[in-house]
Amino acid sequence: MSADFVFRLIGMIVFTILGAYTGSWLGRLNPDQQLVDMLTMALVGALVGLILTPYFTVRPIRAIQNALKRLSAETLFSGLMGLVVGLLTAALLSFPLSLLPTPFGKILPFIGVLLFGYFGVALFVTRQSDLGNLLGSFTNRREEGSSNHWSQQSRTILLDTSVIIDGRVADIAKTGFLPGTLLIPRFVLNELQYIADSSDSLRRQRGRRGMEVLSELQKAPAVVVRITDIDVEGVREVDDKLVILARQMKCPILTNDYNLNRIAELQGVLILNINELANAVKSVVLPGEIMQVNVIQEGKEIGQGVGYMEDGTMVVVENGNRFINKEIQVIVTKVLQTAAGRMIFARPETSKD
Repeated sequence: MSADFVFRLIGMIVFTILGAYTGSWLGRLNPDQQLVDMLTMALVGALVGLILTPYFTVRPIRAIQNALKRLSAETLFSGLMGLVVGLLTAALLSFPLSLLPTPFGKILPFIGVLLFGYFGVALFVTRQSDLGNLLGSFTNRREEGSSNHWSQQSRTILLDTSVIIDGRVADIAKTGFLPGTLLIPRFVLNELQYIADSSDSLRRQRGRRGMEVLSELQKAPAVVVRITDIDVEGVREVDDKLVILARQMKCPILTNDYNLNRIAELQGVLILNINELANAVKSVVLPGEIMQVNVIQEGKEIGQGVGYMEDGTMVVVENGNRFINKEIQVIVTKVLQTAAGRMIFARPETSKD
């Protein structure tokens, strides 16, 4: 039995009684029609209660619940603290204000409660990050495997579907380079489940890989993972929901999706791109350096050989096709940065003369 139905029944009974009393009162003007008026007003009251009761009982409560779901825990905590401080300030000022002449002594304390309560909530929510850092400076202590520092725990990072399927986020998070809470909205989890249930075998494997990564993240003691039911109304695409949610919560998005990266940057949302991180931590080499490379295949051009460094950087070796399946020393001739990553061009050290 739904809450709407229960409240409709209660409202129908209450309004039927009120309608009957109203009809009885109106029937005094015409005693002959008193019973008819009473029954008519009771039926009207029952109809009004049956139709209108949810609009001032269940519907407002649901609207408030949906609004609260969109707020982060930090915002709710800051708002509650601001309300308490505002009400305490209003309580301190209520006594001197009550000593003012009538009607100011009766009106101003009530107005003060409303104003200071509102300004307290607005001020604390606006400065919630500063408030968190201030509290963190007093509670800066560490436990085994995790940190309780507010500035780390209060930082929220949204994860998108692609970065979960990628899998590298688990290794990065375990190293401690992602302090804070990894937040996974329910709509991202639903998309991941949809991919895992796909009829296409490749998509199904990728979805299941994402599920395994989530399980691995949740088991890691140094990683805080939270799944939230916060949703964005009026938007269907997952990427659009992520961008809007990141703007509302003022937090970055962790992704390796190029299109999401561009869309989010255009709207002023901070993006943490794992591909950019991977390129940034690759070994830095300069022209003229000597390095060991295992040539594993031929290149696209005639005579070229291709090898890879330990971090996955491609090394194109000039005249290296004769050294396939051999480890040789090469001299770096050029380093090229492309959208796909870094490429190194080199030649065998034996051919330098």
